[in-house]
Amino acid sequence: MNDERRNKRLRLLITRLNKERKKQAKQLDILCNDFIAAQKDFIKSLNTIGFAADFYEAIAGLTELNELLCTAGNLIKDRIPDANVAFFLLALSTVEGLAPSSTEGPQHGNFELHIFESDLAIDLENRRIENFFTAELVGNIAKSNRICTIEDMLAMGLAGSPACLEKISTAAIPLSTPASSLGFVLIYRSSRNQLTSDELKAVAQIMPGLGRSIASCRALVNSI
Repeated sequence: MNDERRNKRLRLLITRLNKERKKQAKQLDILCNDFIAAQKDFIKSLNTIGFAADFYEAIAGLTELNELLCTAGNLIKDRIPDANVAFFLLALSTVEGLAPSSTEGPQHGNFELHIFESDLAIDLENRRIENFFTAELVGNIAKSNRICTIEDMLAMGLAGSPACLEKISTAAIPLSTPASSLGFVLIYRSSRNQLTSDELKAVAQIMPGLGRSIASCRALVNSI
C-alpha cells in the first residue's frame, strides 16, 4: 500500500515537472522569438542608418542641381532595386524664399521633372505614369507633405489609365525644407514586386537632407 502511495506521488510529481518543463520551454521559445525579431529590427535599423550615411557622404559638396539629382537618383535605385525614380520639383516661382531662375530643368506647368530609370523596363502601354501628373496634382501632393500611396494620388486628382496603374507599385515621398515644400520624389516599379514600407522609410529619412541640398543648389544659381 505504501509503495502504491509512493508511486502515485511520484507520478504526480513527474506530471508536475513535465508541465513546468513545457511551460518553461514555451516561455523560452517566446523569448527566443522576441530576441530574433529584435535582432532583425536592429539589423534593419543599421542598414537604414548605413544607407543614410552613404547617401549624405555621396551628395556632400555637390553644388550643381542635375549632378545632385543624378547622384541621389542612382543611390535611391541602388536602395530600391528595379525602381524608377522621378523628381518633381516645384518651379522656383512657387517656392517661398527662392526667386525664379532661367536655368531650371524641363518645365511642365508649375514644376520641373527629372527622371532616372531602372534597367528593368515596365510596360506602361505607350504612356509613362509621369505623363499623368498635372500641375494641379503635383501641387496637391507637394502640399500634403507626407508619403502618398496610389490611392492618395487618385484622391488628389490622378487620372491615369487603370490598365497602366494596376501594373505598378508606386509612392510619392515629400521633398521639403523647414521653410517650404520643394516637391516630391516619385518611386515606382512593377506591381509584381511591391514597394515595401522599409524601402520607403529608408528613402523618406534622407529627404530632409536632400531637400536642403536642392535648396542650396538653387540659391547658389540665383546668387551668381
